[in-house]
Amino acid sequence: MTSRVMLISPAISEALREARFDDGCPLDASGLRSAKAAAGTLPTAHRVCSSPTVRCRETAGALGLDALDAPELAALDTGRWRGSTLAEAGAAEPEALARWLSDPEEAPHGGESVAALCERVGAWLDALEAETGWTIAVAEPEIVRAALVHALGAPASAFWRTDVPPLTAVELSGRAGRWNVRMGRPL
Repeated sequence: MTSRVMLISPAISEALREARFDDGCPLDASGLRSAKAAAGTLPTAHRVCSSPTVRCRETAGALGLDALDAPELAALDTGRWRGSTLAEAGAAEPEALARWLSDPEEAPHGGESVAALCERVGAWLDALEAETGWTIAVAEPEIVRAALVHALGAPASAFWRTDVPPLTAVELSGRAGRWNVRMGRPL
């Protein structure tokens, strides 16, 4: 029995353009257009879910997907850095940002560590392994990164080594405790 998972990153938004920690902002006009243009290009899925963020829900809707919010796919909790740009967090707390970017166990912002995120997303993937057919999930870039870390059996320190462009799909297929990865293709 093979489980197939397609992880789709959200279309572009102002927060993504500015490298801003998610602040609940919606897609911008170009992101919405791009997602609508990709509607109808996805496989038929048995399960469709979404990170419960505004931009993921809007991307799913624009793609024509009737997605359920999946709390397991919630964005990384960046605590007090939420709404700040990476540059702003670095200017205010350079040592803390450096620790966070270099040590996956660190959560100096008061939120969730990268290691904890990888564990959470890995548990979600492991639960899907028993399911047959396609699962499509519109998920924040950090969720896609965490899924790749888990699927490849990589250490959490590899988390920052993967770029996840807007509106791309990563496909995972798994069985018997093993996942294969098909890297991001634009929608």
